[in-house]
Amino acid sequence: MDIVLVLFYIFGGLAIGAAAFMLYTRNVLYAAFGLLITLLSLSAIFILLFADFVAITQLMVYVGGVLVLILFGVMLSNRVKGEAVRSENINPFSGALVASALFAGLAYLIISANYLFPQNNVALINTNAKSSIIEIGIRLITNFALPFEVASLILLIALMGAAYISTEEKHD
Repeated sequence: MDIVLVLFYIFGGLAIGAAAFMLYTRNVLYAAFGLLITLLSLSAIFILLFADFVAITQLMVYVGGVLVLILFGVMLSNRVKGEAVRSENINPFSGALVASALFAGLAYLIISANYLFPQNNVALINTNAKSSIIEIGIRLITNFALPFEVASLILLIALMGAAYISTEEKHD
């Protein structure tokens, strides 16, 4: 068996396990760490699939930005009247039923698409694939520099607003 396929199954299992942990834990902070492991595993899967730009975007945007904001918000509001914030499971049976139906439908679509068993003369992975990160980086810094900076400014304002709202003092 190829090492890439073994790593794909390892990271896929890790992503599924961390996602299940994230869904079934009651502690919000633990759920955020489960989301971290899930997002990192997905980034590793993208690297194995030679999708370098998507993997780096996954790391920078979701792990580096969104998840840090979630952890920042959880850490600032972790204690409500001296108790840790916990989530409530309203109806886990119906959630598991919907998730199982969705998994069965997706598994059927993947198996019926015949991706798992290609023809003998078709190569699964192009080993001579070139990375497109350099070209995307040049375009991002030259053609799209202003929208990139505006988006970063909006995210900074949102972070400052979240920090302002989370303070315990009353604002006039």
